[in-house]
Amino acid sequence: MTSDSVDTDHVLRLARGTFDIEAAAVLGLKARVDGAFVRVVRRMLQVRGRVVVMGMGKSGHVGRKIAATLASTGTPAMFVHPAEARHGDLGMIKAIDLVLAVSYSGETEELISLLPVLKRLEVPLVAMTGGLDSTLARHADEVLDCSVEKEACPLNLAPTASTTAQLALGDALAVALLDARGFREEDFARSHPGGALGRKLLTHVGDVMRTGDDVPRVRLDTTFSDLMREMSAKGLGASAVVDDADRVLGIFTDGDLRRLIEKGVDLRAAVARDVMHPSPRTVRGDALAVDAADLMEQHRITSVLVVDAAGRLCGALNSNDLMRAKVI
Repeated sequence: MTSDSVDTDHVLRLARGTFDIEAAAVLGLKARVDGAFVRVVRRMLQVRGRVVVMGMGKSGHVGRKIAATLASTGTPAMFVHPAEARHGDLGMIKAIDLVLAVSYSGETEELISLLPVLKRLEVPLVAMTGGLDSTLARHADEVLDCSVEKEACPLNLAPTASTTAQLALGDALAVALLDARGFREEDFARSHPGGALGRKLLTHVGDVMRTGDDVPRVRLDTTFSDLMREMSAKGLGASAVVDDADRVLGIFTDGDLRRLIEKGVDLRAAVARDVMHPSPRTVRGDALAVDAADLMEQHRITSVLVVDAAGRLCGALNSNDLMRAKVI
């Protein structure tokens, strides 16, 4: 068959039928989430070690995702391949752990062969299976029913709807657990320091601000020409106006300059005191960088000064600094 011979209508019917079958498989779980699900959540909350997820084939791929989702949402978890467990990796599982075995049939030979050892170790066993009368289900302490009426595969062979149901059931566990643990955005960010949320919730103003000689500053009696030289040299688009103790008294920005020129103000004899904007918006160095970004957006400014508890200038940043840090 060539690509030209593909029936467009038939392909679209198959795609839409797949969505219908898999959506029905997920919705079918709702009626079967009962006391067993609650007991599993409680067991996982009580685990002193890790939730060890195991599965073969497609169920193994799903298991890896479930383990990763649990670990990133506050439940210590890892994936152990059943075949590797038979050749030494079983030593990774301790009595303080809990095993979540994922097998749609419940008869996966690599998993079944581990049952006697898990029992000897007295490791709690939760089965996620569609085979409620299977060997795995009979030996499990708790069973999560992930059965589906049929696969989306036209041959009813390839794991499709069943793996979707497994994924959804794993996500439901993770959501219930993170809520029970009081898991917050800050906790999620600590597990994802390289992600966008991690940067927003872990990056502080002090991490990205300009400091020392890179911060433009002048005194009240600084001439306008020297003020402009300071702004040009530091490239912030603004300059702080400070007193002898470095306390911030005002700010002068590129926008202020444009407005004065539009008004026709004679700036040749002006000093910083005459042109500055008093009591400017400031932030502390320990504030989140994303809060500084919100402040700048709220007040439609592109630069903000950073001060300490005594109001002394200790840094500055603008929107470009925040963009380079990928905070915005």
